[in-house]
Order: sequence, then C-alpha cells, then structure tokens
Amino acid sequence: MAVQIGNIDLGEFPLLLAPMEDVSDPPFRYVCKQYGADMMYTEFISSEGLIRDAAKSRAKLDIFEYERPIGIQIFGSDINSMRTATEIATLAGPDLMDINYGCPVKNVACRGAGASLLQDIDKMVAMTKAVVEATHLPVTVKTRLGWDDNTKNVYEVAERLQDVGIKALTIHGRTRAQMYKGEADWTLIREIKKNPRVQIPIFGNGDIDSPEKAANWRLEYGTDGMMIGRAAIGYPWIFREIKHFFATGEHREKPTIAERIDACKTHLDKSIEWKGPKTGIFEMRRHYSNYFKGLDNFKEFRMRMVSTENIEELHEILWQINEKYSEAMA
Repeated sequence: MAVQIGNIDLGEFPLLLAPMEDVSDPPFRYVCKQYGADMMYTEFISSEGLIRDAAKSRAKLDIFEYERPIGIQIFGSDINSMRTATEIATLAGPDLMDINYGCPVKNVACRGAGASLLQDIDKMVAMTKAVVEATHLPVTVKTRLGWDDNTKNVYEVAERLQDVGIKALTIHGRTRAQMYKGEADWTLIREIKKNPRVQIPIFGNGDIDSPEKAANWRLEYGTDGMMIGRAAIGYPWIFREIKHFFATGEHREKPTIAERIDACKTHLDKSIEWKGPKTGIFEMRRHYSNYFKGLDNFKEFRMRMVSTENIEELHEILWQINEKYSEAMA
C-alpha cells in the first residue's frame, strides 16, 4: 500500500533524505535524487531569519522542480514567528512544510527551539497548530524520543501532534542528551507505529547505513518508511542499494571509481552553479573525503582538491583520480 502525506504519493516504502545543516543544499539533493531518494527536505531554516529576510535563510528556500516532492523545514522558539515563517516559506512553493523538534545542538536547543520543545509539550502542540493553520500544505514533524532517558515522551507527542493536524511524523531514535552518540533505539518508534490511535505515517531515522540493516529494521520495527542522513553523505548510492536489496534480497554492485567521480563532479558543478565559483568550490571541500573514502593513498589528491580555487584544475584532478584508481582496480 502506498504511503500518502496529504495528496503526495510516496510509493510503498519511501526512503527520505534527512535535512542536514550545511549538507542538504540543492547540489547535494540533486545527487541524492539521481540515486533514488523518494522525498527530500531543505536544510533547517530559522523562522527568525526568514522574518528578518536574512540572506542565508532566504537562500535555503531555493527549491527546483526536479527535487519534488520536497519539504521546507523550519525551526524556532516563538509561536508567532513560526506562524509568519510558515506563510513566507509556503510562498516558495514546496510540497509540504516540516517542523524541526529534533535538533540537539546547543545554539538551537538551548535557545528554546529544536529538541528543546520536547521539554514543553503544550508549547510544541500550540506551535504545531499555528503552523498547520498558517498553510494549505501538509505539515510534518521531525523529532526525537525525548529530552533524555527520563523523559522519553514521543508517544504522547505523536498522538497530540496528530490531533492538531500533522500528516506524518519522523522520529530519530535518540534523545537530545545522546546527541548523535550511542546506538539509535527504534523500539519506541515501533510502539508508536502499533498504537491504534496513530493513523499518520511514521518514519524511523537513525543509524540506517546498509541495505541489510534497512531490510532487517523494516521487518523488525514496521515503520512506513525510513529517513537516511549521515550515511548518504558522500554515498548517495545508499538509496538505490537499499531499494535493490528490498526487491531482490541481493546486493547491488558498489559504485565504480568512474561513478564516484561522476557523482562528485556533478555535485561540484551544481554547487558552483548555485553558489557561484568561490563559495561553490569552498563549500565542496567538506565532501571530497567522503566521496573517495576507502581509497588507498588518497590524501595527496584530497590535499590538492581542498587547496585549489580553480574549476579546471579540480576537473583535471578528478580525471587523474580516475586514471590512477581505475588502473589499480582493473
């Protein structure tokens, strides 16, 4: 049975790309879409930044037709600001609006936004209701199990947010106190999915990093789909590999050197196209080691790539990588 969010049909078991700060920009999303991401989200956007018309926040509203379906994710601590930011973001034409109640980092959670709202469920519900009423688009939420091990309250959160109109819920299997450490625990996610009161799609997030784990956890926890974040950084092929494993029970071949280079080059070119040469080249530097992880003696190439500001030179280095490693693996 297809998973529906409002009038968005996501197929039988969708794989979602997580919204990741300084990662999930349009160039990265382009590559992930090519390799099978079913739905994607923008980087999270500050409601206050949108209201102030901050350039960085406004730039994150950029979405493109090839990305659909796509959601704009916002965060904030003030209900009125979130309402106004929703109205602004709706005008950008996304397919849905998403609220971040999961970000654990200090400068978000300690300012009353993100995962901080897990300490004040009444305020979270009121904020969600305000967002739902401010847009004609489906509204979804991403959150965590709770603030810490003593306050795992996402079971209550799921029911109450559904009651004020959200159309899907993604749950990261960690508390805010855990940050990104330890192992994700999906047992409470399974309980929420089994709750007869909860009728909206429930997506699990956290530690999905292989086709086997995705297949095993699909059976074990019974979610409607999965959201993948860090495992897709430098490895957008994870989406197609998981889908292939679901369909056949077999592993798809790993990407060749040529495929890695092609994906990296596409990402680089899209980054330059969207951000301009200077920023586009600079912000790609964080991705090179991920695209070529596991290659012996790659440090020399990486150092050259992160030290040049010349597009042609970067393309030349990628050609040299292809020459060297294609021969070595032949």
